[in-house]
Amino acid sequence: EGLGGVLVLVGEAGIGKTRLLDHAAALAAGVELTRLVGVEAERPLGYGALHRLLRPHLHRLDRLPARQRDALNAAFGLADAAAPDRHMVGLAALTLLSDVTSELPMLCLVDDVHWLDRESAETLAFVARRLHADSLGLIFAARDGLDGRGLFDAMPQLRVEGLPAADARELLSLAVPGHLDTAVADRIVAGTGGNPLALIELGAHLGAEQLAGVTPLPEPLPVSRLLEEHFRQSVAALPPDTRTLLQLMAAAPTDDMAVVWHAAGVLGLPARAAVAAVDAGILNHGAGGGFRHPLIRASVYAAASADDRRRIHAALAAASDPARVPDRRAWHRAEAVLGTDDAAAADLDAASDWARARGGYSAQALFLSKAAELTTDPARRAERYLAAAQVRLASGDHTAVLPLLDLAVPALDRPAARARALRIRATVELFNVRIARVPAMVLDAVAELGDADPRTTRELLYEAVHAAVIAGGSVYRTTSAAVAAAVTAAPPEPDDPPWSPGGLIEGLALRPTGSYRNSVTTLRTALARLRSAAELRNLASPFSVVVSIAAIEVWDIGAYTEIVGRLAAEDRAHGALYALSLSLSDLAYTEIWNGRLATAEALYAEADDYGTAIGLTTHGDLRRGLLYAWMGREEEARAAVATMTAVAGTHGMGLLHQLALHALCILELGLGRYDEALRHALAVYQEDAPAQGNQVLPLLVEAAVRTGDRHTAALALERLEARAPLAGTPWALGLLARCRALVAEDAEAEKWYAESIDLLGRVPLAAEQARSRLLFGEWLRRRKRRAEARTHLRAAHELFAAGGAALFAERARTELLATGETARRRAPGTGLELTPQERQVALLAVSGLTNAEIASRLYITTSTVEFHLTKVFRKLGITSRRKIAAALDPTGLADGHPLPR
Repeated sequence: EGLGGVLVLVGEAGIGKTRLLDHAAALAAGVELTRLVGVEAERPLGYGALHRLLRPHLHRLDRLPARQRDALNAAFGLADAAAPDRHMVGLAALTLLSDVTSELPMLCLVDDVHWLDRESAETLAFVARRLHADSLGLIFAARDGLDGRGLFDAMPQLRVEGLPAADARELLSLAVPGHLDTAVADRIVAGTGGNPLALIELGAHLGAEQLAGVTPLPEPLPVSRLLEEHFRQSVAALPPDTRTLLQLMAAAPTDDMAVVWHAAGVLGLPARAAVAAVDAGILNHGAGGGFRHPLIRASVYAAASADDRRRIHAALAAASDPARVPDRRAWHRAEAVLGTDDAAAADLDAASDWARARGGYSAQALFLSKAAELTTDPARRAERYLAAAQVRLASGDHTAVLPLLDLAVPALDRPAARARALRIRATVELFNVRIARVPAMVLDAVAELGDADPRTTRELLYEAVHAAVIAGGSVYRTTSAAVAAAVTAAPPEPDDPPWSPGGLIEGLALRPTGSYRNSVTTLRTALARLRSAAELRNLASPFSVVVSIAAIEVWDIGAYTEIVGRLAAEDRAHGALYALSLSLSDLAYTEIWNGRLATAEALYAEADDYGTAIGLTTHGDLRRGLLYAWMGREEEARAAVATMTAVAGTHGMGLLHQLALHALCILELGLGRYDEALRHALAVYQEDAPAQGNQVLPLLVEAAVRTGDRHTAALALERLEARAPLAGTPWALGLLARCRALVAEDAEAEKWYAESIDLLGRVPLAAEQARSRLLFGEWLRRRKRRAEARTHLRAAHELFAAGGAALFAERARTELLATGETARRRAPGTGLELTPQERQVALLAVSGLTNAEIASRLYITTSTVEFHLTKVFRKLGITSRRKIAAALDPTGLADGHPLPR
């Protein structure tokens, strides 16, 4: 059908996974077949396995977009270039494989996934998760319990079980040359669980008397140990030269037999040394024949003595070209060391630079930690462990960071290094979503650093403020006021660039101190500098989150949309998919406020898609509570709020809890449950968290007026009147005018409603303007001014219905009916029939991008873009791209505020 697919075979060693791959290969007629086997000795070599897989197709590199081509060239060491982003490498691999499938369907069979180097495994997992309309099949085989990385856990899996008892007995009888007692056969079948390799090898390993039932079998039957012992004995029976050659092969990457034979020459091994291994069935027959089974390779290396291992690694180091494969040479040299060796450690240090240039973060960390083991000086050793921890953090392997820090910290003798260690530990807490712990840890790092590095101090304080804002009232072992005091006491950053987050740090830090005027002034200045900056840099992820909070705090929709949009574009261009997922989620809010709920949902779906692409467990409900509330999807909204509340409590994310209450407030207002809306809004008002504290004020005024609580309405309006003029934006003043209208006497209310509608119409906040129109229309109807009421109620109903805000649309429809005008319940606009990804592809097509450009932006293939566009045309009933915009926005409500690019 032209659609891609992936399957992961999972089972114990010897269960038949490789045989199933062989079977798939035999059936693969008329397709391009590519096979890859993971090798334990290759795990330190970043992108080594991927290079082996793609090498037959590298002549197609020139057909890739430039950034993708450069990424693969850098990853494979084919060109001198900056270290590639791993997700750009993943997109390049996907595009390259898709290019192959444009001529012939392709099947990739990858055995022993657990032995792939991390970079290659991550890339292949990325490719597997992005498959859709591509004639590419991927079948992976992984051994139980060895792939702790979890990269393939969420993919379709087939657990390979042992043979049924009857088939297992038949296979065992074929493997046993002499008499096989029935009871013994049953015992072996039960003890092996029907494992085919175990049946065959144990049939050959056990003695004739054991098989005949004369002497007992071991109890319990130690399958794994017996297999290893069987292979060990098979190898031990070979001539010494053959055993040494096998050890060389087990310690070397599979793709470089020339190095193996060179090393064999270093050790004086004759060419005929391989013959005995082939005759014994240890090696496959033929040129380049490798081990008959991966377990044999592992057994050979495990059985080698420590002296033998050092000897073979020394030979492999001597045989490796330092110019062509410096990383392999350095690794083999290190493995040949007994004790410490500063020269070998220096080689590994240099090899780590080589790995970094290729984007091989895991390999770089491995080289650095091994270099630390070989280092004589304790302080230098600690610095190398610290560097390895930093690289592990960058690679996303957070579980490996803390053990390295534990090795490093006791011997770190420089304050800057100790501060760096604290910062790394705090970042791990951040990624583990233990937000409340981060501010105190970062302040400890600031204290350790002192005045030595003002720029790093500012970056640390940025992280502390960001975490404190997210944690809200849940901050652990410090307070928001203490964070603010640290910001105030910090030395200014020299040559503060326009894209520095310094102003945002200070503005948000001032917020909990009660100095709202100074906070707003500082934030407005910082946002203006960011808007005028020629470039934006993600100095501290996630930058878009803090920008969005700051922009909401001063009600600046222009700064919000422009800066976060630029950050998203930079994240996309650099393949920073985690940051991009956050930027897109932040942009979705602008679409909610502008009444384009389907577009917001498409942005959330894209954000989730990128999270999935990089192996994160995404919780869509955490993003969508407010969206579902605006859509009126009550059950989903309440479920999302429940998830948000639970996560906020578990992880110390006070701001998330405030957002959940905000979503409930919108939902209850839409349902007309004003008492409930008032209760939720009051809770947010009392906490007064950045962004949410301001956002809730117009909701609180409305709910309080509707319930007759004039006192609470006056308090909320008083706070809004103190803050909105300081911001001075149409957003702030438009909401203020609406709230003044709600509490005003008749003579004043009409003026304030008109002003609110006018101000909110100047900015892309169509949903907020429609809310003002709805309230004004209700006010006019109650005063028997039905004709005027219809104008505003009709406009509100049209926007809410077209945008998908079902509850508010129904409120407007009911009010219209009360004026004597019949407004039918209309289904959401045609564009809402599209899936979120179809809508995203459609929007990008509207903006004029080609299929290839859309594919590059969305990290998919052109085949997938074509697949989605075909469905878009069919669902919208159109035949060309020129008609997409009108079909998505049939009412023209986006006029003046174009659909997002």
